[in-house]
Amino acid sequence: MNPLTLSAVDLAVRSAFAEDFCAEGDLPFWSEDNPARGHCAIAALTMHDLFEGDLLVATAERDGIQTGYHYWNRLPGLDGEMSGDQFLPGEVVGEPTAVTRPAGGPTHYADQDDAFRTRVLASPEKTA
Repeated sequence: MNPLTLSAVDLAVRSAFAEDFCAEGDLPFWSEDNPARGHCAIAALTMHDLFEGDLLVATAERDGIQTGYHYWNRLPGLDGEMSGDQFLPGEVVGEPTAVTRPAGGPTHYADQDDAFRTRVLASPEKTA
């Protein structure tokens, strides 16, 4: 079995982005042209499961008004940011804070997190 690499898991996570895993509040902004939209928490939790590191969170704002939160990972020597390309013009992510992982995940139910992780681990991209 090939060991998991960060770059291979990054590809597998990106290939797992789909409307059925999008955070409910982001569904109006999700599209096949912007598949990362609404996947930051579920992607960050999957990365945390596989590589640990720090779970980061920051506010997301549009025109100075908070629209939500953005999650990603800090791993030794790099930020594991897989969904930062989801933001629309005018949206800005604030300074991150490392947080303790909440039970069940930041924005998704535990079964969604498990299903997403299973999809990532089943992806042929993870062994690329």
